[in-house]
Amino acid sequence: MLCPGYLAWQNLRLFFCFVKLSRAMVQEKELVKLEGVVEETLPSTTFNVRLDNGHTILAHISGRMRVNYIRLLVGDRVLVEMSPYDLTKGRIIQRLK
Repeated sequence: MLCPGYLAWQNLRLFFCFVKLSRAMVQEKELVKLEGVVEETLPSTTFNVRLDNGHTILAHISGRMRVNYIRLLVGDRVLVEMSPYDLTKGRIIQRLK
């Protein structure tokens, strides 16, 4: 016969396995990556970026670019990551050459 404490630990273990799976699913979310050119610099490290398809979006720089002090100027080519749910905003993840 199993004690109630054993069943509680089994349920807790299953819960943590579920949490790990759900976190992995969130990290694999679909993001749209497009290239563009910085058109205008705005306050708070925000930029107007014209994408190669002609649309203009509002983009901010990623944390990795902030930590490494990567500077962006008007005319720089950048790689922008966008959510499929809001195609008017994005995150600049890389400055291209």
